[in-house]
Amino acid sequence: MEVMKYIEKKRQDGCLHFTLIDPDKQKPEKAGKLAALVESAGSDAIMVGGSQPDVVLQLDNAVKHIKDSCRLPVILFPSSHASISQYADAVFFMSLFNSRSVQYVIEEPTRGSVVIKKYGIEPLPMAYLIVESGSTTSAGLVGDVKPIPRDKPEFAASYALAARYFGMKFVYLEGGSGAEHPVPPEMVAAVKKATGNNMFVIVGGGIRDPETAKGLAAAGADVIVTGTIAEESSEKLKQIIKALKN
Repeated sequence: MEVMKYIEKKRQDGCLHFTLIDPDKQKPEKAGKLAALVESAGSDAIMVGGSQPDVVLQLDNAVKHIKDSCRLPVILFPSSHASISQYADAVFFMSLFNSRSVQYVIEEPTRGSVVIKKYGIEPLPMAYLIVESGSTTSAGLVGDVKPIPRDKPEFAASYALAARYFGMKFVYLEGGSGAEHPVPPEMVAAVKKATGNNMFVIVGGGIRDPETAKGLAAAGADVIVTGTIAEESSEKLKQIIKALKN
Protein backbone atom coordinates (compact mmCIF):
# COMPACT_ATOMS: atom_id res chain seq x y z
CA MET A 1 0.00 0.00 0.00
CA GLU A 2 1.39 3.41 -0.99
CA VAL A 3 0.19 5.47 1.93
CA MET A 4 0.76 8.88 0.33
CA LYS A 5 -1.47 7.98 -2.62
CA TYR A 6 -4.04 6.55 -0.20
CA ILE A 7 -4.16 9.85 1.74
CA GLU A 8 -4.39 11.93 -1.43
CA LYS A 9 -7.28 9.83 -2.70
CA LYS A 10 -9.15 9.81 0.62
CA ARG A 11 -8.79 13.58 0.97
CA GLN A 12 -10.92 14.04 -2.13
CA ASP A 13 -13.88 12.81 -0.09
CA GLY A 14 -13.35 15.22 2.81
CA CYS A 15 -11.28 15.71 5.95
CA LEU A 16 -9.54 12.54 7.14
CA HIS A 17 -9.46 11.13 10.66
CA PHE A 18 -6.41 9.37 12.10
CA THR A 19 -6.29 7.56 15.44
CA LEU A 20 -3.11 7.77 17.52
CA ILE A 21 -2.29 4.65 19.54
CA ASP A 22 0.51 4.88 22.11
CA PRO A 23 2.17 1.45 22.53
CA ASP A 24 3.47 2.51 25.97
CA LYS A 25 -0.06 2.85 27.36
CA GLN A 26 -1.44 -0.63 26.67
CA LYS A 27 -0.44 -4.16 25.85
CA PRO A 28 -0.11 -5.11 22.16
CA GLU A 29 -3.29 -7.20 22.32
CA LYS A 30 -5.28 -4.21 23.52
CA ALA A 31 -3.74 -2.03 20.81
CA GLY A 32 -5.04 -4.52 18.25
CA LYS A 33 -8.55 -4.47 19.70
CA LEU A 34 -8.49 -0.67 19.74
CA ALA A 35 -7.46 -0.62 16.07
CA ALA A 36 -10.39 -2.84 15.14
CA LEU A 37 -12.74 -0.55 17.06
CA VAL A 38 -11.58 2.65 15.36
CA GLU A 39 -11.69 1.02 11.93
CA SER A 40 -15.35 0.12 12.52
CA ALA A 41 -15.95 3.72 13.65
CA GLY A 42 -14.68 5.05 10.31
CA SER A 43 -11.13 6.20 11.09
CA ASP A 44 -8.88 6.40 8.01
CA ALA A 45 -5.47 5.39 9.40
CA ILE A 46 -3.65 4.35 12.57
CA MET A 47 -0.71 6.35 13.90
CA VAL A 48 1.53 4.49 16.35
CA GLY A 49 3.83 6.35 18.70
CA GLY A 50 4.16 8.51 21.77
CA SER A 51 6.44 10.99 23.48
CA GLN A 52 8.59 8.32 25.16
CA PRO A 53 11.12 6.19 23.24
CA ASP A 54 9.51 2.81 22.62
CA VAL A 55 11.09 -0.52 23.40
CA VAL A 56 11.52 -1.93 19.89
CA LEU A 57 10.14 -5.37 20.72
CA GLN A 58 7.05 -3.85 22.34
CA LEU A 59 6.56 -1.50 19.38
CA ASP A 60 6.93 -4.36 16.88
CA ASN A 61 4.39 -6.46 18.76
CA ALA A 62 1.93 -3.56 18.92
CA VAL A 63 2.23 -2.87 15.18
CA LYS A 64 1.81 -6.56 14.31
CA HIS A 65 -1.32 -6.88 16.46
CA ILE A 66 -2.76 -3.72 14.89
CA LYS A 67 -2.11 -4.97 11.35
CA ASP A 68 -3.61 -8.35 12.19
CA SER A 69 -6.74 -6.65 13.57
CA CYS A 70 -7.56 -4.10 10.86
CA ARG A 71 -6.95 -3.16 7.23
CA LEU A 72 -6.07 0.49 7.83
CA PRO A 73 -2.58 1.78 6.98
CA VAL A 74 -0.27 1.94 9.98
CA ILE A 75 1.88 5.07 10.14
CA LEU A 76 4.66 5.42 12.71
CA PHE A 77 4.79 8.62 14.74
CA PRO A 78 8.27 8.17 16.25
CA SER A 79 9.66 9.95 19.29
CA SER A 80 13.21 8.99 18.30
CA HIS A 81 15.20 6.98 15.77
CA ALA A 82 14.72 3.96 18.06
CA SER A 83 10.93 4.13 17.65
CA ILE A 84 10.77 2.60 14.17
CA SER A 85 9.16 -0.74 13.43
CA GLN A 86 9.86 -2.69 10.27
CA TYR A 87 6.25 -3.90 10.21
CA ALA A 88 4.63 -0.47 9.66
CA ASP A 89 3.38 0.74 6.28
CA ALA A 90 4.85 4.25 6.55
CA VAL A 91 6.51 6.67 8.94
CA PHE A 92 6.07 10.37 9.51
CA PHE A 93 9.65 11.46 8.82
CA MET A 94 9.47 14.57 10.92
CA SER A 95 11.45 17.46 12.26
CA LEU A 96 10.28 19.17 15.44
CA PHE A 97 10.61 22.64 14.00
CA ASN A 98 10.11 24.66 17.19
CA SER A 99 12.39 22.60 19.42
CA ARG A 100 15.31 24.35 21.08
CA SER A 101 17.38 21.21 20.59
CA VAL A 102 19.08 20.21 17.36
CA GLN A 103 18.52 16.62 18.49
CA TYR A 104 14.83 16.82 17.56
CA VAL A 105 15.23 19.22 14.65
CA ILE A 106 17.77 17.15 12.69
CA GLU A 107 19.82 14.60 14.67
CA GLU A 108 17.01 12.11 15.35
CA PRO A 109 15.74 12.32 11.73
CA THR A 110 19.29 11.75 10.49
CA ARG A 111 19.70 8.60 12.58
CA GLY A 112 16.22 7.43 11.69
CA SER A 113 16.75 7.84 7.95
CA VAL A 114 19.22 4.96 7.88
CA VAL A 115 16.77 2.65 9.65
CA ILE A 116 13.87 3.68 7.42
CA LYS A 117 15.90 2.94 4.27
CA LYS A 118 17.02 -0.42 5.66
CA TYR A 119 13.44 -1.48 6.43
CA GLY A 120 12.02 -0.05 3.19
CA ILE A 121 9.29 1.91 5.00
CA GLU A 122 7.55 4.70 3.09
CA PRO A 123 8.67 8.10 4.50
CA LEU A 124 6.11 10.90 4.78
CA PRO A 125 8.08 14.16 5.32
CA MET A 126 6.52 16.33 8.01
CA ALA A 127 7.14 19.50 10.00
CA TYR A 128 5.97 18.97 13.59
CA LEU A 129 4.87 22.09 15.48
CA ILE A 130 3.75 22.19 19.11
CA VAL A 131 1.25 24.89 20.02
CA GLU A 132 0.43 26.31 23.45
CA SER A 133 -2.46 24.29 24.88
CA GLY A 134 -2.90 25.55 28.44
CA SER A 135 -0.69 22.84 29.96
CA THR A 136 2.80 21.41 29.61
CA THR A 137 2.48 18.24 27.55
CA SER A 138 4.84 15.28 27.38
CA ALA A 139 5.78 16.00 23.77
CA GLY A 140 6.68 19.59 24.59
CA LEU A 141 8.69 18.64 27.65
CA VAL A 142 10.61 15.77 26.07
CA GLY A 143 11.20 17.71 22.84
CA ASP A 144 12.52 20.82 24.63
CA VAL A 145 9.98 22.93 22.77
CA LYS A 146 9.27 26.64 22.68
CA PRO A 147 5.50 26.39 22.05
CA ILE A 148 3.88 28.64 19.47
CA PRO A 149 1.65 31.18 21.28
CA ARG A 150 -2.04 30.55 20.67
CA ASP A 151 -2.60 34.18 19.72
CA LYS A 152 0.22 34.21 17.13
CA PRO A 153 -1.12 32.30 14.10
CA GLU A 154 1.37 34.13 11.90
CA PHE A 155 4.23 32.35 13.71
CA ALA A 156 2.78 28.97 12.83
CA ALA A 157 2.20 30.11 9.25
CA SER A 158 5.87 31.13 8.93
CA TYR A 159 7.08 27.76 10.19
CA ALA A 160 4.69 26.01 7.81
CA LEU A 161 5.82 28.11 4.86
CA ALA A 162 9.44 27.24 5.62
CA ALA A 163 8.45 23.56 5.70
CA ARG A 164 6.73 23.95 2.36
CA TYR A 165 9.86 25.47 0.83
CA PHE A 166 11.91 22.60 2.30
CA GLY A 167 9.67 20.30 0.27
CA MET A 168 7.77 18.70 3.15
CA LYS A 169 4.32 17.28 2.42
CA PHE A 170 2.77 17.50 5.90
CA VAL A 171 2.63 20.00 8.74
CA TYR A 172 1.30 18.82 12.09
CA LEU A 173 -0.13 21.40 14.51
CA GLU A 174 -0.13 19.63 17.85
CA GLY A 175 -1.64 20.66 21.14
CA GLY A 176 -0.26 17.53 22.78
CA SER A 177 -1.74 14.58 24.62
CA GLY A 178 -3.99 15.81 27.43
CA ALA A 179 -4.07 19.35 26.04
CA GLU A 180 -6.53 21.65 27.79
CA HIS A 181 -7.28 23.55 24.59
CA PRO A 182 -7.11 22.47 20.93
CA VAL A 183 -5.20 24.40 18.28
CA PRO A 184 -7.18 27.60 17.44
CA PRO A 185 -9.07 27.50 14.11
CA GLU A 186 -7.51 30.87 13.22
CA MET A 187 -4.06 29.29 13.37
CA VAL A 188 -5.17 26.38 11.18
CA ALA A 189 -6.60 28.83 8.65
CA ALA A 190 -3.36 30.87 8.59
CA VAL A 191 -1.26 27.75 8.04
CA LYS A 192 -3.55 26.48 5.28
CA LYS A 193 -3.40 29.86 3.56
CA ALA A 194 0.40 29.80 3.69
CA THR A 195 0.72 26.25 2.37
CA GLY A 196 -2.26 26.01 0.00
CA ASN A 197 -2.63 22.65 -1.68
CA ASN A 198 1.09 21.96 -1.43
CA MET A 199 0.85 20.39 2.06
CA PHE A 200 -1.54 18.41 4.20
CA VAL A 201 -2.40 20.20 7.44
CA ILE A 202 -2.77 17.77 10.37
CA VAL A 203 -4.27 18.94 13.66
CA GLY A 204 -4.31 17.04 16.96
CA GLY A 205 -4.53 17.45 20.73
CA GLY A 206 -7.49 18.45 22.89
CA ILE A 207 -10.14 17.51 20.31
CA ARG A 208 -12.93 15.95 22.35
CA ASP A 209 -16.19 16.72 20.56
CA PRO A 210 -17.68 16.83 17.04
CA GLU A 211 -18.09 20.61 17.04
CA THR A 212 -14.38 21.24 17.66
CA ALA A 213 -13.35 18.72 15.01
CA LYS A 214 -15.76 20.15 12.46
CA GLY A 215 -14.60 23.72 13.16
CA LEU A 216 -10.95 22.76 12.60
CA ALA A 217 -11.84 20.97 9.37
CA ALA A 218 -13.76 24.02 8.18
CA ALA A 219 -10.71 26.17 8.97
CA GLY A 220 -8.58 24.09 6.62
CA ALA A 221 -7.40 20.95 8.43
CA ASP A 222 -6.90 18.01 6.07
CA VAL A 223 -6.51 15.47 8.86
CA ILE A 224 -7.83 15.43 12.43
CA VAL A 225 -6.03 13.23 14.97
CA THR A 226 -7.54 11.92 18.19
CA GLY A 227 -6.08 9.50 20.69
CA THR A 228 -7.52 8.86 24.13
CA ILE A 229 -11.10 9.58 23.05
CA ALA A 230 -11.15 6.16 21.34
CA GLU A 231 -10.47 4.44 24.67
CA GLU A 232 -12.87 6.61 26.64
CA SER A 233 -15.93 6.61 24.38
CA SER A 234 -16.35 4.77 21.10
CA GLU A 235 -19.66 6.56 20.61
CA LYS A 236 -18.05 10.00 20.86
CA LEU A 237 -15.36 8.87 18.43
CA LYS A 238 -18.06 7.88 15.94
CA GLN A 239 -19.71 11.28 16.35
CA ILE A 240 -16.41 13.10 15.67
CA ILE A 241 -15.72 11.05 12.54
CA LYS A 242 -19.29 11.48 11.32
CA ALA A 243 -18.99 15.25 11.74
CA LEU A 244 -15.81 15.25 9.63
CA LYS A 245 -17.27 13.10 6.88
CA ASN A 246 -20.35 15.30 6.61
